[in-house]
Amino acid sequence: MMEEKEENQYLTFGIDGDLFAIPVAKVQEVLEYIKPTRLPKSLAYLKGLINVRGTGIPVIDLRARFGLCELELTRDTSIIVMEIQQAGGDLLVIGALTDEVYEVVNLDQSQLEAAPRLGSKIDADFIQAIGKKDDKFIVIIDVDKILKEDETLELTRAAAS
Repeated sequence: MMEEKEENQYLTFGIDGDLFAIPVAKVQEVLEYIKPTRLPKSLAYLKGLINVRGTGIPVIDLRARFGLCELELTRDTSIIVMEIQQAGGDLLVIGALTDEVYEVVNLDQSQLEAAPRLGSKIDADFIQAIGKKDDKFIVIIDVDKILKEDETLELTRAAAS
């Protein structure tokens, strides 16, 4: 019964004034901003690597991944450390830079709608659903689809370096 409840829990965070969420089951931890070490010739939205208890974790900028401009870092800027499942089934731990992290919310199926079809030119396969809570829309992200297969391979190599 506890596992079913966890599947309905989402960690909410803000990017550019909008509300997003990911399943709590995918989150390892939330960190205050740590300046990543840049990697030359890497993906445009790969900010670099951070050291988390002796392990190199690649950090992506969700603003850049969503096609938004960079924002000045604030004391609310956070890194969500999460697991994503790669195409081969292996897990990759990454950090995702967000403007701020809010809270864990429970959303049942009645509060979720299918992701809207946005046309063929918009790359939004990573939108899992749209949640509704307290008259607000929450974009639910499928973290396993936030990166394409070749991008996860590049992040895997970055983490191993």
